[in-house]
Amino acid sequence: MAVQISTLYSYVRALPVTAGPLCRVRADFQRASVRFNLTVATGRSHLGGQPATGPLRGHIKTFSTTQATTEAFQKSSQGNGASSPRWRRGWLLGKVTVGAVIGVSSAALVQSLHTGTVAAMARKVNLTSADGNWKDTKEFLLSLSVKDRRQYYRTTDFVPLDDIPVWTPSADGPKPGLYPRNEKLDQKISLYTGDITKLEIDAIVNAANNTLLGGGGVDGAIHRAAGPVLKKECASLHGCETGEAKITCGYGLPAKYVIHTVGPIAQGGVGEEQRKALRSCYDNSLKTATEKSARSVAFPCISTGIYGYPPEKAVHEALATVREYLDEHHDKLDRVIFCVFLPMDKELYMQNLPLYFPAASPESTVRSKL
Repeated sequence: MAVQISTLYSYVRALPVTAGPLCRVRADFQRASVRFNLTVATGRSHLGGQPATGPLRGHIKTFSTTQATTEAFQKSSQGNGASSPRWRRGWLLGKVTVGAVIGVSSAALVQSLHTGTVAAMARKVNLTSADGNWKDTKEFLLSLSVKDRRQYYRTTDFVPLDDIPVWTPSADGPKPGLYPRNEKLDQKISLYTGDITKLEIDAIVNAANNTLLGGGGVDGAIHRAAGPVLKKECASLHGCETGEAKITCGYGLPAKYVIHTVGPIAQGGVGEEQRKALRSCYDNSLKTATEKSARSVAFPCISTGIYGYPPEKAVHEALATVREYLDEHHDKLDRVIFCVFLPMDKELYMQNLPLYFPAASPESTVRSKL
């Protein structure tokens, strides 16, 4: 029993100190000053001074709570104030109190505490309104499993990662490839034609503008699908320089994160400055994803719309940057998805993917079999 209570107290003390519902539970628990002193010396308790009975008799020396905890538990028993957040926190502490008395395992107590907190927070999440604290909403959504997060998607026709086909290089591709064969990159590349806002993956990349406050094209589509809370978090980032990348929660999107990057404007032609900036978009987006332990990332065609970067040139910068990053960090990513919408873009990727992710040559295949 002492081990169970110690484990529970350690759990509550370990709750993050940042703002949010878990922080408030931690503070309430500490204010309640729940104290457990267990020995085998006596059968008395401080719950009204009555002898302990049942399986714990002879094992409880003291079991004391502050008046705040006792009142909260009494309220939960009487069913009063059910709509009050303070009542809900008191109810949770009451559950902890009862659980400790009857000898429930520490794991069950912790799960009860967490489940009650999540349930209380879940009733407050409204992804169709910009009202409320976006930090609390973000903390809550990122704490959920993929399955639990699905009820908050603002779309019903999402596409799970397992339904996105893997691109497989063909030995009939153009020769020679611009990069050597690397079998460690097999099963890591996908070419997907469709709406990037439907992908249920770890992170999608947004071709944003410098304000990060939404715009046209894929930028506007992502903001509409995520809901207005995304714009509130983006406003806190104070913009983004060309070639850089910043990450936010995905909110109403099936993607857990959105990585915002700003591509170069190339309407006056493509020079070395524009080429390096476009490469930086892909490279910094991949770095940002791996820093958040995102294992799957989808890219749109960055800068090829109204920014004027020629698609036939942009495809090479995208493929080369991803290939070079995966060569060095293949263990950090499971899938990189090139998400296209126009038939022309799909054809460009189909033609050029074998140059950067070539199949094994027929000669090397024969040699390996021998």
